Amino acid sequence: MNVSGWILALGQTALLILLAPLLSGWIKWVKCKFQNRRGPIPWQPYRDLAKLFRKEVVMAQQASPLFRATPYLVFSVTVLASSIVPAFAVGLPTAVIADVIVMVGFFALARFFLCLAGMDLGTAFGGMGASREVTISSLTEPAMLLSIFTLAMTFTSTNLDAMVLHTLTQPFQIYPSFIFAGMSLLLVGVAECGRIPIDNPATHLELTMIHEAMILEYSGRHLALLEWASMLKMLIFGVLICNLFLPWGTALHLEPTAIAVGLLTLGIKLMGIGFVLAASESVLAKMRLFRTPELLSLAFIIALLGMLGHVILEVH
Repeated sequence: MNVSGWILALGQTALLILLAPLLSGWIKWVKCKFQNRRGPIPWQPYRDLAKLFRKEVVMAQQASPLFRATPYLVFSVTVLASSIVPAFAVGLPTAVIADVIVMVGFFALARFFLCLAGMDLGTAFGGMGASREVTISSLTEPAMLLSIFTLAMTFTSTNLDAMVLHTLTQPFQIYPSFIFAGMSLLLVGVAECGRIPIDNPATHLELTMIHEAMILEYSGRHLALLEWASMLKMLIFGVLICNLFLPWGTALHLEPTAIAVGLLTLGIKLMGIGFVLAASESVLAKMRLFRTPELLSLAFIIALLGMLGHVILEVH
């Protein structure tokens, strides 16, 4: 692979890192408009992160080295996961050398260290959040893998870059299995990113916290890295849903015009998915924790129906 391909790949990863707070701010701004509130400006998360990076880190005396290293590990692993996702172009070296199973493994690795850090200090909130996170992940990861495998059976590959390339180069077709896989992946994305109705990132109520409970003891730059990683993870799922099911506009050739069009369409698609997420959160309420497995089991069943539908259509 030539040097320009690696430069574009690194640029794509850097772009996703920089855009992650903007997507979060856009969702908050649109959500406030739906609720007839003024709300913060879309680039407010950048100010919040800058303020956290300037603050001093306050840490408990019994904190272990694992607790100190977790923010850096979680952020680094999430950045690696973002490098696998084809955002505005296909054929980049970082997306070609790894597949979706590696990406799910990165998410699992970040979650593993985050749960350990949540239990490290022995606080009630940290242990409660870690146990809830593990419970939810045990339901989301199988549904996510099954929905991706449903797509992989059509594309004959688990590589995300090959999936997007196949849809772009083949004649337009509507696959029933894709509809089921897309619905399942949407539910999984909501759960993985801790959004309503699974979790509410805007509250700190002890009875409802999941992700926030694990990072409650962090401050300063450590908290900034964890918040940034959470925003980046939400952006990754947004790019996944957009480019796996609506990949049109993604650059097939690494040319300036095609890349510019890819960047423009990526921004439009992310604004659209942020608008839909904000609209849904404005009309939905957070469900009880004990009902969460029902929703995630539904995501698994929908993905299973998609796979069975693909098998039945292929046989006939």
